[in-house]
Amino acid sequence: MANQQSSSGLSKFGDLKKRLLFLLGALIVFRIGAHIPVPGVDAVALAKLYESAGNGILGMLNMFSGGSLERFSIFAIGIMPYISASIIVQLASEILPSLKALKKEGEAGRKVITKYTRYGTVLLAVLQSMGVATFVFQQGIVVANPVEFHISTIVCLVTGTMFLMWLGEQITERGIGNGISLIITAGIAAGIPAGVAQLITLTSQGSMSMLMAVSIVIGALLLIYVVVYFESAQRKIPVHYAKRQFGGVTQGQNTHMPFKLNMAGVIPPIFASSIILFPSTLLGWFGSSNTDSWLYKVSSWLQHGQPAYIILFAATIVFFCYFYTALVFSPKEMAENLKKSGAFVPGIRPGEQTSRYLEKVVLRLTLFGALYITIICLIPEFLTTALNVPFYLGGTSLLILVVVTMDFNTQINSYRMTQQYEDLLKRPDMKSLSRK
Repeated sequence: MANQQSSSGLSKFGDLKKRLLFLLGALIVFRIGAHIPVPGVDAVALAKLYESAGNGILGMLNMFSGGSLERFSIFAIGIMPYISASIIVQLASEILPSLKALKKEGEAGRKVITKYTRYGTVLLAVLQSMGVATFVFQQGIVVANPVEFHISTIVCLVTGTMFLMWLGEQITERGIGNGISLIITAGIAAGIPAGVAQLITLTSQGSMSMLMAVSIVIGALLLIYVVVYFESAQRKIPVHYAKRQFGGVTQGQNTHMPFKLNMAGVIPPIFASSIILFPSTLLGWFGSSNTDSWLYKVSSWLQHGQPAYIILFAATIVFFCYFYTALVFSPKEMAENLKKSGAFVPGIRPGEQTSRYLEKVVLRLTLFGALYITIICLIPEFLTTALNVPFYLGGTSLLILVVVTMDFNTQINSYRMTQQYEDLLKRPDMKSLSRK
């Protein structure tokens, strides 16, 4: 019996170890791909170009791609086309009756919607890679034939995006956690050492005072603490179960339903960044040759620190907080489930009144959660402008890094608890008890 328990324990931890090793291997592949350059570009000239224009939109794009844009690697446009396609398909599924019907068909409908998302990813990746190729060619840093350069760039960048999409799905299925979020987080984490080195260099050269450098570090730590605090915050709604008789004994149960303050997670800032980055980048690239064109003016309004960018970014975050929460939470369905299980919220009648009560609670939580996310994402924007920091500081990247790390830790703990529960059910004494 002891041998059986030890072998089951080894298999349990062995399965978790395999998943973690697969995740590590996938992230290593991602980081290797981030250093494979697209052919036909002068690397020295590209580095100078990015150094002169890497604090705004390009800085955020480079952050999401894990430094791939700075090197103009095959992952230069990253996973953002997939995220943009997911936004479009999810919005369309709330508007178009045909997609609404697919959502109700369960697993089969989900597969069809996933297929549409992939098609949209290919289309957006082609458009974005065409914009990237056009922009890079206009900068005079291309050393290859123009036609060959455009074709090879489009093929490399689209292939890189589709590979990242596939890699993220494999991580979700065979690893731990959400693959797309972990890829973005890995890209952000890969830029931390370079950011620290740049901060030290600026301080040693006298370009930044020691007080400002210390203030930036302390501010980042405080923001991390605030994010952890609010992400752990919950609104507990008491739930009472009707008393039932079991073997002549009347039993009842009192519990609660926990609702997170931030029910949407990191999806709103990622979606908001994607929505703003894609059109503003294309406008800037196609209008960069003529500073008097309306394309150039609109792209300049959407740069970091500009009032139009801040207002649009904040409004988009709030919108996606409500939108994504509405997608993942149905108060009517939860109220029906409570009613079927004989549970009720004290002082609230089961059914329609419970549904309205839960909807009111969630809307209120979403409002405070949206304000919290917006403030966290915008604080570094204001500080960058006010303190004239010479490099990109992103509240979105910090939020993603902390929230995904916390979610990853929760996923590991949940997986271990599930494995322990399954191991308990497989014990011989539990099997004999269940047969009795």
